[in-house]
Amino acid sequence: MQVTERVSQHLIPYGDEIIAFSLRRQPSRTVKRVAIHVQPDARVLVDAPDSAALADVLMAVKKRARWISQHVNAARARLAHVLPREYVSGESLHYLGRRYRLKVVVDTEARAEARMRGAFIAVTTPEHAPARIRAALDAWYRQRAREVFAERLAAVADPLRWVRQLPHTRLQFMTVQWGSCSPSGRITLNPLLVKTPRECIDYVLLHELCHLLHHNHSAKFYRTLDRHMPNWRAVKERLDGMAEDVFRA
Repeated sequence: MQVTERVSQHLIPYGDEIIAFSLRRQPSRTVKRVAIHVQPDARVLVDAPDSAALADVLMAVKKRARWISQHVNAARARLAHVLPREYVSGESLHYLGRRYRLKVVVDTEARAEARMRGAFIAVTTPEHAPARIRAALDAWYRQRAREVFAERLAAVADPLRWVRQLPHTRLQFMTVQWGSCSPSGRITLNPLLVKTPRECIDYVLLHELCHLLHHNHSAKFYRTLDRHMPNWRAVKERLDGMAEDVFRA
């Protein structure tokens, strides 16, 4: 039986700044070092084995405080240039890594729905209400994601010996995560991932499938990821670079 990870919140001072981070305890983590991640939304996540003393974790974070501060500020600077959507014709949208334009068609007799039409993703709506247009787009992305993810999951899982049958999956809109794998082996995927290129989708699927074998971020987990996608780091970097635009509401 796998033990659920525990997450706690902590603060450390760095000059005139306060660095806030989430500490994720991983009972099954075999690597003793502390791993520090700065997420695309500027949040700081720290992974540590269950046996690590809190004082040691805090010391490790303090030693990397300058690096953390630089990456947090860079992430915030990127986010500052991302304007909220107005859901008007001409706005840029993404699907499978390609750029499309939003076309809003108001028809008082029609129900709200989105369709792809050439270089446009067209939303027909009975009124020009941003919330209604967004809901139509979300429904369209969810349906596309259901189809694309099913196809890619089968393809990515096929060469993996430990995957005897495809795991249960569900779709859930999330603000910062692409996907997750529960201790029971159920995979949750963000429908917004379908906005990204296929190789990015494949990376996220492989990442979660590797968690069926190693439900942690241990050295064994990364060796498995390396073996099945040697260029995953470059793909992840590309994916992270798209995050602020993909997640923008």
